[in-house]
Amino acid sequence: MKKILIYNSGGGLGDSIQLFPLLISLKAHFRKTKFYYLGAHANHFNGQLKEYNISLETVDLGLKYFGFRWWHLLFTNKRASSKSLGKFDLIIDLQTKFRNSLILKRLPHELFYSRTLNGFFSTKKIKSHSLNHLENLSLFIEEDIIEQNFKVNKLPKEILKEAKRLLPNTNYVGFSVTQGNEYRKKSWSIYKFTSLANKILSKNKVPVFFIEKNRIDLIEKIKNQVPSALFPELNSDLSCPALVTALASRLNIAVSIDNGVMHMMSLANIPMIVLFGPTNSIKFAPKNKFTKILDSKIIHKTKDINSIDVDEVLSLI
Repeated sequence: MKKILIYNSGGGLGDSIQLFPLLISLKAHFRKTKFYYLGAHANHFNGQLKEYNISLETVDLGLKYFGFRWWHLLFTNKRASSKSLGKFDLIIDLQTKFRNSLILKRLPHELFYSRTLNGFFSTKKIKSHSLNHLENLSLFIEEDIIEQNFKVNKLPKEILKEAKRLLPNTNYVGFSVTQGNEYRKKSWSIYKFTSLANKILSKNKVPVFFIEKNRIDLIEKIKNQVPSALFPELNSDLSCPALVTALASRLNIAVSIDNGVMHMMSLANIPMIVLFGPTNSIKFAPKNKFTKILDSKIIHKTKDINSIDVDEVLSLI
């Protein structure tokens, strides 16, 4: 295949990071193929995530929130022609909304892969109903695509060096406590986090908090309750998701709520404990064998993440 187009409707950094294994695996399999990216939102791969070196050429049709407006149906093919995009050998639709898939399929293509309506839009019947796109695509194209994971040592040397300077020792336990999306209450109480941090101190572990530099009040609150806690990003001029991944590779284990930092940490392939309340742990939790999930919906039959007790997390650490 010469040209493959990836369509992603998610807008957050975490949504893009979750695609890393799929993209890395596809690029390894189709080594001579040119990959294009069409998103309903900004292309983070060539923006905030550029240090990960998973570049994809952006397709800009001039249609904001592509796929989320019915009128896009009238202009998609015309805009593609004006951009001289030609025909794609394969379009990979990574979402399942009827409207978006219908509009996306207006782009000229040879093969179209989509799980929407159990593969209704796909040019070939998908033989599996698995949620794993890589598994489905292997069946779809009748080729065995080997799954590849992100390797931390592929990060720029200056970022790895900075991470080692900031966290030079061992026995670190990382904590990510803030949510990016304010519409759903996904945050575990900060007092539970500080209580947990103090308990792991008694086990000769060092608590490391990953918090944005501008959250001054929150940082001061944690410092007052856990004086020996570390905030590595405060001591660096670098500020990017790749640094978080490099720092995470220095940890023994990490505890996080469902947020973008959780996904950045997961790329380090370290043991993690992730806490879920209202959001879907099956859909959003990191997909590696080192991750343990505490989902309040499963263990306490409630969407209230704060129903999870400190000792339940401590027992997993």
